[in-house]
Amino acid sequence: MSSDKPEVTGQPQGKLGPDEHEENWRRLGDEEFDVVVIGGGITGAGVALDAATRGLRVALVEARDLAAGTSSRSSKLFHGGLRYLEQLEFSLVREALHERELMLNRLAPHLVKPVSFLYPLTHRIWERPYTAAGLLLYDRMGGARSVPGQKHLTRAGAQRMVPALKRDAMIGGIRYYDAQADDARHTMTVARTAARYGAVVRTSTQVVEFLHEADRIAGARLRDVEDGRETEVRAQAVINATGVWTDELQRLSGGRGRFRVRASKGVHVVVPRDKIVSDSGLILRTEKSVLFVIPWGNHWIIGTTDTDWNLDLAHPAATKRDIDYILEHVNGVLATPLTHSDIEGVYAGLRPLLAGESDDTSKLSREHEVSRVAPGLVAIAGGKYTTYRVMAKDAVDAVSNDVSGRMASSITDRVPLLGADGYHALVNQADQIAAAHGLHPYRVRHLLDRYGSMIHEVLALGDSRPELLKPIDEAPNYLRAEVVYAVRYEGALHLEDVLTRRTRISFEYPHRGVDCAEQVARLIGAELGWDEQRVNSEVERYSARVEAERESQNQPDDQAADATRVAAPEAREGIVEPVG
Repeated sequence: MSSDKPEVTGQPQGKLGPDEHEENWRRLGDEEFDVVVIGGGITGAGVALDAATRGLRVALVEARDLAAGTSSRSSKLFHGGLRYLEQLEFSLVREALHERELMLNRLAPHLVKPVSFLYPLTHRIWERPYTAAGLLLYDRMGGARSVPGQKHLTRAGAQRMVPALKRDAMIGGIRYYDAQADDARHTMTVARTAARYGAVVRTSTQVVEFLHEADRIAGARLRDVEDGRETEVRAQAVINATGVWTDELQRLSGGRGRFRVRASKGVHVVVPRDKIVSDSGLILRTEKSVLFVIPWGNHWIIGTTDTDWNLDLAHPAATKRDIDYILEHVNGVLATPLTHSDIEGVYAGLRPLLAGESDDTSKLSREHEVSRVAPGLVAIAGGKYTTYRVMAKDAVDAVSNDVSGRMASSITDRVPLLGADGYHALVNQADQIAAAHGLHPYRVRHLLDRYGSMIHEVLALGDSRPELLKPIDEAPNYLRAEVVYAVRYEGALHLEDVLTRRTRISFEYPHRGVDCAEQVARLIGAELGWDEQRVNSEVERYSARVEAERESQNQPDDQAADATRVAAPEAREGIVEPVG
C-alpha cells in the first residue's frame, strides 16, 4: 500500500457501542476508503476482516443488523457437506473440511464445537459399505483431523446411542462428527474482529445510490435508517456481499454481473431436548435432500426444507406445509412422534444460490462466484457458511486492480477471532471465575462458549451493578449483563437485535421472547436513552413480529404466509427497497 495512508488503529476490543456507531457515521463521510463492503452477513463480515488484515482502509455497511438475514438462520453447522460427495463436488468438500478444522483448532475454538451424528442404515448388503466408503473419503479429506472418525454400530448399538429411534427404522448405523456454531454470534464476532483491525463497521446504514466517476463506481450514498441522515462514502472499490439481495444491488448500480442469485427457503423447528432421547444428532435421508436433528443446548434443531422463494427477502415465512414436512420425515424414525405442540420455535432463512440450469434448488451449486459488475464494483455470491473465509479472500483479490499500491496476501487463516486467545486456559479456570463472581461453573462455561476470553468484559458489568449477573426472568439461560454487553460492545440497536441474534431467546423459549421483552427493552433503553414511549414501542413491535410469525406458520402456502408475516412492522422503519 502507498505510504501516505493514515495509520489504522481500529476500535478497542472491536467495540461496536453507541459512541462508535456515531463516530463511524462521521468517519464514513469524512474519510476515503480502499474498500467499502455492502452487507453485514458472514460473507460481508469476512470480506471486511480479510481486507482490514491486509492493511486496507475498509468500511462495512449493513442496512439492518449484523447477520440479520441468512447468517442467523442457517442449520448452525460448520460442515464439509457430506451429501456433496454424492454430487461429486470433491473440491468443495475438501475446502469446507479444511475451513472447519481451522475454526475448531485455531480461529474460533470458543464458538465452533464438534457435534456427532448418527446415520441410520435402512438397506442391507449395499448401504453400509457405500456409506462407509463416503465417510472414509470424508475422513481422509480432513474430516477426522480434530474430531473422531466414523464408528460402525449394530442395530442394538445404534439403539443404545439413540433410544428415541424405532427399532424397525434401521438395521444399524454409522456415527460421524462435524461441527456447529451459533451462526449469528459467529458472524457478529467476525465483524467485531474486523473492527479490531481497523474496519469501520456500521449497521442501520443503507446504500441508496452508487457514486460514479466517469465509467467507474467510486463509492455510495448512504442513509441512516434510524434518523434519515444521508452522507456519501468514497472508495476505490465496492464489494457487494448482500447474499439474496445481490441482484437488487447490481440493478441499483446500473450494471449486470455474470450470475443471478436464486433464493431457496430453509425452515427449521426447535423442540425440547427431552422430546428426543438421544446421545447424538441424526442425519436422515429424504427424497430431496437430507434432514438434520441437531443438538442445541437444551433443545434440538430439526431441518431443513429446500424450496424456491420469490417473495419478501427480509422476512421469509415458514408455512404449515413446511413444518408438516419436517415433522413427517423425522416422525418416520421416532418411536414417540413429535407434534405441533412440542415445537418451541421456528425460523426460516434464505440460501443465496447461484442460478443454474436445474429448477431444483437442492441441486443448485453451493460453489461461490465473484463477478466484476462494473469498474470499481465486485459482487460475491453463492457458497456455504463454512467457506466464508475463502469467499472473502477471493472477493478481496478481485479488487486488487482497483486499489492503488501493492495488496498484501490474505492472512485470515492465521487471525484468531476475538475471544479465541486464552480461551482454553479460561475453560480450565472456570471454577475459579465462577467463585469470584458468585456464579455456577456451568454458567461460566456457557459464557465462555459465547464470549471466549471476552467473558471478563461481560462479568465486569456486574462490579458496579450486581443485579446484572442475575438471569433474565423469563429466559434464565442468559444473564442480564449479556443484554447490556450486546448494546455497549456488540452493536445492538433494537430489542429484536438482542432477542433474535445476540441471544437466541426468539426460538429457544415457547414464548419466543415476548414474556421477557419488557425487561430486556428496559435494559437496552437504559443504555440507549430510550424514554417510556420508545420502550413500549419496541416491545409492541417485537410482539407484533412474533404474532405474525406464529400466524404465518398456520398458513397453507408461501403466498399466504408471506402476506401475514410482512404485515408486521419493521424494527428499522426507515428501510427502503431495494435493500443494501
